[in-house]
Amino acid sequence: MSPSSTAVRRTVEAYLDRHPGERDALAELRAALDRPVGASGRTSLAGHITCSAVVIDRQGRVLHIGHRASSGPTITPGVHVEPEDRTLLVAALRAVSEAAGIEPGTLCLTRQLLGSPLDINVQDDASNPAVGEPAHRRYEFRYVFYLAGEEPPGIVLSDQEDREVGGPRWLPQPEVTSPTLRAKLLAAGLDGRPESVNASALIYDGYGRYLLHLRDHKPGEIWESGAFALLGGGRTHDDQSLEETLLRELSEEVPGIRLQDVKPYAVEAASSIDGLSVPVQVFEARWRGDPGRLALHEGVLLHWFTVDELDRLRLSPEARDLIRRHAAENPPGSEPAAAPPVWDGGSQVVLNGIGVHLHIEDAEGRVLLGLRHPESKYAGSTWHYLAGKCEQEPALACLVREAREEAGLVIDPADVDLVHVVHVVDAPGSMPLMQLVFRARRWEGTPEVREPDKCLTWQWWPQGELPERLVSYTRTAISAIAEGRPYSQLGW
Repeated sequence: MSPSSTAVRRTVEAYLDRHPGERDALAELRAALDRPVGASGRTSLAGHITCSAVVIDRQGRVLHIGHRASSGPTITPGVHVEPEDRTLLVAALRAVSEAAGIEPGTLCLTRQLLGSPLDINVQDDASNPAVGEPAHRRYEFRYVFYLAGEEPPGIVLSDQEDREVGGPRWLPQPEVTSPTLRAKLLAAGLDGRPESVNASALIYDGYGRYLLHLRDHKPGEIWESGAFALLGGGRTHDDQSLEETLLRELSEEVPGIRLQDVKPYAVEAASSIDGLSVPVQVFEARWRGDPGRLALHEGVLLHWFTVDELDRLRLSPEARDLIRRHAAENPPGSEPAAAPPVWDGGSQVVLNGIGVHLHIEDAEGRVLLGLRHPESKYAGSTWHYLAGKCEQEPALACLVREAREEAGLVIDPADVDLVHVVHVVDAPGSMPLMQLVFRARRWEGTPEVREPDKCLTWQWWPQGELPERLVSYTRTAISAIAEGRPYSQLGW
């Protein structure tokens, strides 16, 4: 299934956060994405989307191909998004595979971009009656990939006319033929040397057991779907280091876990859901708790396994070999006998998560709530505030960002007041959450569903007639705000 307008809009908005000067150039595309017609169709819009790949070798050079439709060498030609392209990135991978025979497994993402487009090139194309295309505006999403190996793979040009025009050439970045692409490449500092963009935790107890995570069985959506794997995930633009990536992922997946002696162990190669090569930084860490007491927010279960049990599990050969190697290097009894301290409500310092929530009322005093998607990881089919988790950002900046991303509301931080704090523990042993509720006195826009995979609808509710299925701390906060109480706590 081709990417939805919501997914494309999210990509465009993230791109404009990095390149705000291009907002006017992409205004028509953003307007098209707000309409119900799919943005990737070839005939349904005044403009449509193509995707291309910028391939960089270990010397920092960019692959160019002599193309019949251009006067000189160019990067791999763009392709239209097809129904089988799950994401725009997948379409870009198909573009380089079709044009040059370079398969996804020989490519990897860059730390600087992490799968975001480097450039969105806007071109006006003439009509093409042969395929029923009127004159239109084309938006070419240009994605960057590094070669995963030391040597460039064999390149096989797919089109006879292209082969006649000229063979492949690796040009230094200052010689890249597209001026806008050249400027962005040089500014991004892309040297062609792969780095780890994922982090995993090899968690062991020192007695021969290893903690494994059973992932949800969602083929085509989740990496290593339905298999046991190490905890961890992909780096984001906000992560300052791979250790920060790991700790953030753990706080999202199993917020109650407290690891000791976290340190880099190995870099392992894996394959992403799209077939890309992924260098994974594996950290080793000790923990001796009961996984059954943890609140698991992603996946099916956590369980301890000995090395002898690994062959009975659906587990990647790479993960199995990694665990066995670590076990051989760290035999039972080589670790200190004393168990690490575990927080039990005493005085030990404990990490608390921070969430932000938007409380707004219309002229009739009704409060805005959203109905969460049934498959949401948290509170599915339940009404809740417009809310989000704080990333590497101030709480007010998070609130402003979430309001725009989720509902299209524009809020000035100067018009916002902190009106309530709920300190929540969802389950025994889980990470305590400090939920900040902000009231906006003014805002621009009408609430609209911008992320249908998270929220189905927005609705104004009289405060005396709140829905029955409402997140408990949201109900508590609404009542407390009406009574003028600044603080409450739940689950302690």
